[in-house]
Amino acid sequence: MGEVAIMHSEPLQFEGSDRKHMTEKDVYNQPSNAEYMPGEESSQSADHKNINDLREREYMEHGCQHYRRRCRIRAPCCNEVFDCRHCHNEAKNDINIDQKHRHDIPRHQINQVICSLCGTEQSVQQNCINCGVCMGKYFCGTCKLFDDDVSKQQYHCNGCGICRTGGCENFFHCHKCGCCYSILLKDKHPCVEGAMHHDCPVCFEYLFETMNDVTVMPCGHTIHKSCLYEMREHFQYACPLCSKSVCDMSKVWEKMDLEIAATPMPEPYRNKMVWILCNDCGKTSHAKFHFVAQKCLNCKSYNTRQTRG
Repeated sequence: MGEVAIMHSEPLQFEGSDRKHMTEKDVYNQPSNAEYMPGEESSQSADHKNINDLREREYMEHGCQHYRRRCRIRAPCCNEVFDCRHCHNEAKNDINIDQKHRHDIPRHQINQVICSLCGTEQSVQQNCINCGVCMGKYFCGTCKLFDDDVSKQQYHCNGCGICRTGGCENFFHCHKCGCCYSILLKDKHPCVEGAMHHDCPVCFEYLFETMNDVTVMPCGHTIHKSCLYEMREHFQYACPLCSKSVCDMSKVWEKMDLEIAATPMPEPYRNKMVWILCNDCGKTSHAKFHFVAQKCLNCKSYNTRQTRG
């Protein structure tokens, strides 16, 4: 889930100081439509179009591999200029950097940006104070995030405290798991306290702020979708954290039934019984020992481990 931003628009309001100086004469003597000069509306439309054209200059022509945007940021931690926070983190955590100098940027503390068109450095805002260009179609003042690529369907999640992609209508925030999940999982996933606030169990990247797709396994633990695919390519079908099956294994268990039936045990082991613990249902069973695997008597799973002979 990558970071994204949302652009806020607010209605124009009169300040109290403006209203208190208005008199009845001021109210009733406002110019009527008949008093406008001919062509004034078309002139205003042209001015509005010119402003929009000014703001849209060089749209999608600037940025980096992470974001298309028309500004750069000044890092408050090291006072250096970068295209985005990810560019900063990659540069400052490079293996060639002395370990004691490695660091991530405190994104919410960013307060200076540099316009990519005119080079003006200014406080964080959506439009450049000098040339007027829009520095990011989507802008989040909380996350200090600019992005011209609106196809990501960016939105800011107050629960997460950061911006995400995919459209707010397609996600919900699970307060127990501590992250946004697909609306398809609402009331259908096992909650795990802080499930997203840990590293991927395969590649060890911190999942809460990852830009790669994350999936929730049936046990409730989370993992990169690409890492889960890689596990399956290596015939690993159990959660690396709790060992529960990550998919429906019923067809595999049926094949194992046939294999065990076709592989009789030698006489000394034929009636040997062992205690097993099922990783899928958590039940213990007193089952027949077999070299291939032991079957859970409760859920019929072969995802078991021997606890004692």
